Amino acid sequence: MSATGIIFSNIHDSNLPELTRKRTVASVPFGCRYRFIDFALSNMVNSNIFDISVIAHYNYQSLMDHIGSGKDWDLARRNGGIKILPPYITAYANAANALYTTRLEALKSVSYILGRLTADYVVMSDCDVICNVDFNEIIKFHKESGAEMTMAVKSVDLDEKDAESSTIYYSDDNGFITDVLAFPKKFKGRADVGLNITVINTKYLQQIVMDAIAHGYTSLTKDIILRNLGTHKYAVYKYDGYFACIRSFADYFKHSMELICDNNVRNSLFGVKNRPIYTKVRNSVPAYFSTDSEARNSLIADGCRIEGTVENSILFRGVKVSRNATVRNSIIMQDTYIGEGAYINCVVSDKNAFIKDGRLLSGTEELPYYISKNQIL
Repeated sequence: MSATGIIFSNIHDSNLPELTRKRTVASVPFGCRYRFIDFALSNMVNSNIFDISVIAHYNYQSLMDHIGSGKDWDLARRNGGIKILPPYITAYANAANALYTTRLEALKSVSYILGRLTADYVVMSDCDVICNVDFNEIIKFHKESGAEMTMAVKSVDLDEKDAESSTIYYSDDNGFITDVLAFPKKFKGRADVGLNITVINTKYLQQIVMDAIAHGYTSLTKDIILRNLGTHKYAVYKYDGYFACIRSFADYFKHSMELICDNNVRNSLFGVKNRPIYTKVRNSVPAYFSTDSEARNSLIADGCRIEGTVENSILFRGVKVSRNATVRNSIIMQDTYIGEGAYINCVVSDKNAFIKDGRLLSGTEELPYYISKNQIL
C-alpha cells in the first residue's frame, strides 16, 4: 500500500489578503515558528509519505525559501522527496493562460506529472487546515471501504457565515456520500464539513483529470463528485480530532490565540506522540529577558529580546520589545522592532515592521489591527 502526496499551496489565498500579498497561504507564519504548510508536510511524513508535490500558483518565493531541499522534513531524498511544481508546467495546460482558482484546475495544470505516478493512492491536502492527523488511518479506511475517493470530514456546528465558506457532505450508514452542498447560503446547524483532505485511487485521479481536460470541467465537487454520485463510490472519513480552518483574517487571529489560551489545542497539535510538527530549523540565540521585563501567558521564540512587557501574545524569532513597551493580545512576526514606550494591543504585525517610540496601536479581537511587512509606524 503506497501513497504519494499533493499539496495545494495557493488555494484560498483570497481568504487572507492581508497576509498573502507577497506570499502563498502555504507560507503564512503560524504558532511562533511554523508555517501553514508545515502541518500538511508533517502529517504526510509522519504517515510515511515521502514523495510529495507542492502545486504552486504565484508568490511562491517565500515558500521555496522555507522548504529549501526539504531536509528539515526528511525529504531530501534521491527517490521521491519534495517537488515544487510551478503553474502551467505544460504549454497546453491552460489555453487561456489564466491562473487557476480550483483544485481541479490545479491538477489539470500538472497533468503530465500525474500520469507518471505509480503509487496506489494519492493524498491531497490544502494548507489552510491546521491539524495533526494520521493519514494512514484515512488510507486504511479508504481501502477497506472500496471507495474510489474519500473525503475527510468533521461534524461541527455551523452558523450562516461559516457555512458559506464550507463544503458539507451527507452520507449513508456505510459512509458513502449521498449529497454535497458546496458553500450553501442560509444554512445553519450541525453538519459534516470537509477538511480539504482527500484520498483517491491514483488511476481514478488520472482518469478524472484527463476527463476534465477533455470536457472543460473546473470543479472537483460540482463537475466530478456531484455528476458521478450514482455511478462511483465516494466515502467520508469522520475525523474527531482538533482542526482549525482559516477562512478569514479574524479566524487566523482567533486560532492563533487558542494556542495560548487552551492547553488541549496546543497538545492536540504539538503534543501527539510520534507525530511531531516539523519546520525549518534556524540556529538562533536563546530569547533574552532583561531584569525589568515581564512575560506572561505567551509564546516567545528564540532570538527575541524582551525589555518591556509581553502578555497573551505570540512573538516570532528576532522580535525586539524595547524598555517600557507593552505588547498584549498580539501576534508579532519575525524581526519586528517595537520602540520604547509603545503600546500594542490586538495587533498582527508582519515581518520586519518597525514601530517607533511611544506609538499606541490597538485593534479588537474581531478586527485586529494589521501592520504590513517592512512597514514603519
